[in-house]
Amino acid sequence: VAALVGLSFSGAIGLTFLMLGCALEYYGVYWPMFVLIFYFICPIPHFIARRVSDDSDAASSACRELAYFFTTGIVVSAFGFPIILARVEAIKWGACGLVLAGNAVIFLTILGFFLVFGRGDDFSWEQW
Repeated sequence: VAALVGLSFSGAIGLTFLMLGCALEYYGVYWPMFVLIFYFICPIPHFIARRVSDDSDAASSACRELAYFFTTGIVVSAFGFPIILARVEAIKWGACGLVLAGNAVIFLTILGFFLVFGRGDDFSWEQW
C-alpha cells in the first residue's frame, strides 16, 4: 500500500510540473499538454510484448527488445517535444524546463510502477 501511495504522490508531482509549465500566467500556452499522449502510449509496447512473448523466463527475447526500443523512442520523443516547442518559440524556455521536470518525474513513476507491480506475484497490476 505504501508503494501505491508513493507512486500516486510522485505522479501528482509530475503532473503538477506539467500544469505549471502550461497554466502559469507568464507562460500561458497549452501546447506542452500534448506530452500527455506520450505518457499514455509509453507502456503499450511493454503490454504487447508481455502478451506476445511465450517464454517469460528467458533473459532476452526479440519481442521484448523491440518493445524496449519503441518505449525508448517514445520517452525520447516526450523529452524532445517541449525542447522543439521552445526552440521554435511556441513556448518559453521556463515552461520547457517545467515540462522536462514533469517528464522526468512521470517516467520515473511509470518505471517504478512496473518495478513494483510487474513481478507477477499476488499483488500485481495484472489483477486490476
